[in-house]
Amino acid sequence: MGNTELNKSFMIETVRNDVSKYLEYYRAVYSKYLSVDIPEFKLKYKLRELKPVVKVIDEIKAVSLSELKSIVSECRKCGLYTTRKNIVFGSGSAKEKLVIIGEAPGADEDESGEPFVGRAGQLLTKMLSAIGIERENVFICNVLKCRPPNNRDPLPDEIAKCSGYLDKQLELLKPKYILALGRIAALRLLNKDSTMKELREDIHNYKGIPVVVTYHPSALLRNPNWKYPAWDDLKKLKELLDKANE
Repeated sequence: MGNTELNKSFMIETVRNDVSKYLEYYRAVYSKYLSVDIPEFKLKYKLRELKPVVKVIDEIKAVSLSELKSIVSECRKCGLYTTRKNIVFGSGSAKEKLVIIGEAPGADEDESGEPFVGRAGQLLTKMLSAIGIERENVFICNVLKCRPPNNRDPLPDEIAKCSGYLDKQLELLKPKYILALGRIAALRLLNKDSTMKELREDIHNYKGIPVVVTYHPSALLRNPNWKYPAWDDLKKLKELLDKANE
């Protein structure tokens, strides 16, 4: 065997050992967080042709809302952490067994770290009061925990990377009902590509929890005529809550 072939053989064996050590390291150190698959592959001369598959499992092990909030406060999963002032985790209580979910924080929320504190939040408070609900007795949060720049719509990648936090919030809160404010919140929960008109027609289901969909308060501020159908949605929610308390 010539020097060239010996060098190739040595390089192949070195790369093989390095890859094996890399995978064994991840097994040992990150076994709680990673599922590592070692596919059958043909080892060739180019490193880029080695394709071990590492699947990251986004398992959030918080056992309380305060613990989950601490995890969210350190989140760097998407680029929104570079522009946020504060995370907006959510606030309120589960006394009414109702969780209200909006789209994403705005400028006022980013400044204060609390959800729905601007004009849309003031309208939401009035909407809840109209059906006999005190705001402090429900938990209010958003799909995203950080404000998108200039209040733009959340990007699909941002929604995907933030989804685990919302799911965990709902798991910990165990609400009997969910009110989804706006199409983005509804689509995140229901995974249905439907119009607002279609979404408002039915009571939906998220992991066994009834979901009522209505317009986002900021949309109602822009389009006051939608307040009438939104009132119908709120009455539908009120009927559900009343039945649960009978």
